[in-house]
Amino acid sequence: MNTISGTSTAIVTPFHADGSVDYNSFEQLLERQITEGIESVVVCGSTGEGATMSSEEKCALFRFAVEKNAGRIPIIAGTGSNDTRASIELTKAAAQCGVDGFLIVGPFYNKPTQHGYFEHFRAIAESTELPIILYNVPARTAGNILAETQLKIAEHCKNIIATKEASADLEQMMEIIRNAPEHFVLLAGDDALALPIIACGGKGVVSVVANIVPKQFGDCIRIALRGEFDTARTQHLALLPIMKACFLESNPIPIKTMLSEKGLLEENFRLPLTTIQEQNRIKIKEVLSHYN
Repeated sequence: MNTISGTSTAIVTPFHADGSVDYNSFEQLLERQITEGIESVVVCGSTGEGATMSSEEKCALFRFAVEKNAGRIPIIAGTGSNDTRASIELTKAAAQCGVDGFLIVGPFYNKPTQHGYFEHFRAIAESTELPIILYNVPARTAGNILAETQLKIAEHCKNIIATKEASADLEQMMEIIRNAPEHFVLLAGDDALALPIIACGGKGVVSVVANIVPKQFGDCIRIALRGEFDTARTQHLALLPIMKACFLESNPIPIKTMLSEKGLLEENFRLPLTTIQEQNRIKIKEVLSHYN
């Protein structure tokens, strides 16, 4: 996985009622992603509730995903942390599980300086030869990795091949696209912004909504990447209500609720996440009624 493009689904982690990982449901979800054409999946990212999974649980799921995938698409492991040493340790362990690359979120809570972001990503990149996707999501980390810093990271770390940009700052994203080194691409971190970002030169998206409509959303992104923007715009706008429904409450509460409504998993979360409020469940059912 020296390059990445298209749709990478940030796959959910199903749980049993006792909180243990539901491997059977995960296998079915993964198989659905593959057979419906998704280009790659991220395991144990934000949507996968990686924040409440132990390193041992994550590695077990990485190994399981790699085994069931059998080399068909890239498996990307979420190994980010606000502790650089812990992220390096998990990244090395995930590599032993056979994953194809890593998604590394900017450190949360610590609120590092821009130089701190640079040193954090450089240290992790130097610990592995596998490709890394930087993940900038200020709404979750309380800090924005500026365009200048992301470009500096990309210039110094040749195995950092992409950024998942979820700052919602289109000007910042265009600055990255405009000045990116050849090996480094930008992926949308918000489904609803995927089309305009691709129009500006982005190469795809790390998606939440693709958990529930993998073929429809994946087709939309592929069409956009071919430059067929009239068709892509029609499909993108048709999917906009379900994209918005994915964020009625904190991700991944709505998307897991949708998957549960479709009988694809049990609706279980790990605290502090809880089941969706009833008024939002009604909204989700209404939105889902318009999609196959």
